[in-house]
Amino acid sequence: MKQLRRIAFIGNSLPRRCGIATFTTDLQTAVNGSRPDILSGIIAMNDSVSHYAYPSSVLLTVNDMTVKEYIDAAAFLNSQHFDVVSLQHEFGIFGGDAGEHVLALLSRLRMPIVTTFHTVLARPKTAQRIVMSQIIALSSKVVVMAEKGRELLLSVYDVPLEKIEVIPHGIPDAAFVEPDKTKAELGFAGQPVILTFGLLSPNKGIEVMIDAMPHILEKSPDAVYVVLGATHPNLVREQGEEYRANLQSRARELGIDGSVIFLDQFVDQATLLKFISMCDVYVTPYLTEAQMTSGTLAYSYGLGKAVVSTPYWHAQELLADGRGVLVPFGAVDAIGQEVADLLTDDTRRNAMRRRAYSSSRSMTWAMTAQRYLVVFQSVRQRQHLKLVASRDPKDDFMPNNNPPEIQTGHFLSMCDDTGLFQHAIHAVPDRAHGYCVDDNARALLVACTLNASPGASLSQALTSRFAAFIQHAWNPDRSRFRNFMSFDRRWLEESGSEDSHGRTLWALGVCAARDTDPARREWAAILFARALPIVERFSSPRACAFTLLGLGAITAAGRAHPDIMRMQKLLASKLQSIFMAVNTADWVWFEEGLSYDNARLCQAMIVTGLALKDDEYVETGLKSLRWLTTMQTTSTGNFRPVGSESFGDQRQKPKPFDQQPLEAAAMISACAAAFQADAEPQWDTEAMRAFNWFMGKNDLGVALVDAAIGSCCDGLHPDRRNENRGGESVVSYLLALFEIRQIALRGETSINEVRLPAYSI
Repeated sequence: MKQLRRIAFIGNSLPRRCGIATFTTDLQTAVNGSRPDILSGIIAMNDSVSHYAYPSSVLLTVNDMTVKEYIDAAAFLNSQHFDVVSLQHEFGIFGGDAGEHVLALLSRLRMPIVTTFHTVLARPKTAQRIVMSQIIALSSKVVVMAEKGRELLLSVYDVPLEKIEVIPHGIPDAAFVEPDKTKAELGFAGQPVILTFGLLSPNKGIEVMIDAMPHILEKSPDAVYVVLGATHPNLVREQGEEYRANLQSRARELGIDGSVIFLDQFVDQATLLKFISMCDVYVTPYLTEAQMTSGTLAYSYGLGKAVVSTPYWHAQELLADGRGVLVPFGAVDAIGQEVADLLTDDTRRNAMRRRAYSSSRSMTWAMTAQRYLVVFQSVRQRQHLKLVASRDPKDDFMPNNNPPEIQTGHFLSMCDDTGLFQHAIHAVPDRAHGYCVDDNARALLVACTLNASPGASLSQALTSRFAAFIQHAWNPDRSRFRNFMSFDRRWLEESGSEDSHGRTLWALGVCAARDTDPARREWAAILFARALPIVERFSSPRACAFTLLGLGAITAAGRAHPDIMRMQKLLASKLQSIFMAVNTADWVWFEEGLSYDNARLCQAMIVTGLALKDDEYVETGLKSLRWLTTMQTTSTGNFRPVGSESFGDQRQKPKPFDQQPLEAAAMISACAAAFQADAEPQWDTEAMRAFNWFMGKNDLGVALVDAAIGSCCDGLHPDRRNENRGGESVVSYLLALFEIRQIALRGETSINEVRLPAYSI
């Protein structure tokens, strides 16, 4: 395999004024200088209000709020055949909710991604967790700069240990020097100097150090506190220089303004190193512990400075074992005492300096670049091996990406002269649980779908049997469908649930639109019309969604009339209203919790929006589906259906078990509908991810289907498959298989040559 040569870094870049810009630029420069054959560059994120004179190392810029530019950047990187992409991730530098726009770029890349997380939150908001999890799933490796980052990735985000690398923040390779010469050069000759540098913002705790200065001056009257750095650009845009003025006013009120020097500069590295080299004590008085990385701390530590810091995560690790001093957050007296002691105790201060400098030699940018290159090479080699290695066929979920052939043997064995059985004991029909209209409606969907397509089909007699079951389920006295029937053909209720009624209307709509028998199409249309009006009184979102799918099938077949369109608008408006009432930045959904058949809600809104040419409905469907995909994707990139143990939970991350085939089938259909709306490749990817759940790419690594006969287990328990190969599971698998075969067929031709019906399954 050829050696790694072309590397792209995604992040901010100098001369933009921020820590990520400095880090990305320093890392790219170090990697580029590590070998003469390395070719690297930066894809720089631009805030929408600023323009920068970027150097030639910036290959492309992306407006952080414009999704199309993220997509264009992915196309550029793919066309230029980069070997690996290094993403520098920090909340706030990418556009969209919690920076979600960057996913549009990452999901389209064809090379491995190594993501460096500059922040790992212990208690992320839902939107932040979703975006983080998606980035982790898309990344071959993730890098953090402290052991605390590794700990949080393992415990909070479920990242596999082998996927995480810890590479400390890089530092310049500068000599260990005494500060006197540089002090004289910068105008501080003979004075003890305390330094803080970096972009000025309220979270840095500068107020604490200012308040501590009177105590320090009592012991070291000539001491000066130098605050080096421009105000953070975002703060300037919001408040101007109000924060800096408040700090200066605070120093004046304490009578120490002559001993606190503010230098409003964003300095280059050479100037910065001079200021660090001239200080006696460096201070980082940050106010909270949730600071995973501090470049200012790393630089000062690496130049052999005595550091006093509050115990944020990075400082706890770097300054342990006497390599620095930690003081409590906001503790004015403690920070004043420690800084004063270090300024007046040359022996202690110099011993601390030597320990820091000696232990930091492995952190130089040259060493850091080599560690990154090892990671880059390893992920590229792993991808290369995946492409060229001869794999054992049993390890393939779908060899050559070809779905299995449709086999109906098990489905037929689950039917008798009444209809489709609900349950099975392993693969044997279980007569004790009888039948239900839910499963027979799904069975009619299977029959109409297969019979209208080349290949596998069901007999007319069997299709009529499912239709007869539905007809018999109709209770005209209540204008409702019954649901459960015992094996001896006794109805166990006068009317079923709203959801079962809606699902039956869905099947009738598809039958009326697509059945190969004209007489049965007419029957379905008449019964559909009789059963439709009562849905106006329903409150169940799923009943509305199922009904909309039936309405969509009729509309797509050209059989729409004013009553159909009126009901489409009414039910879609109802779903839109509940979505707007519940939807928040962190919970992009129609209900307070997730339940079963979730993706059908998204599918219904997309299908109806396309039929009515209503962009708002389509966008609601796409937005909610994007969110749902993140809730149903593991950190390793597998599909994980919402577990039934989650049903009833409100605004909580879904529990992983029990997992059911119904969810995978629904996700595939919804993604097929989404592709009709915006033709984004990600929808085919998500559909394939969901189908691979059936084939064994799941939490237990076990296949749920026997492709030779078309049977399917009823899902996953925490420790095993559910061996009930009943009616719901087999129809879910067959519908999912039909849909994924259509998607695979479309992938072999142009988008314009093969189009799925807009109503999907």
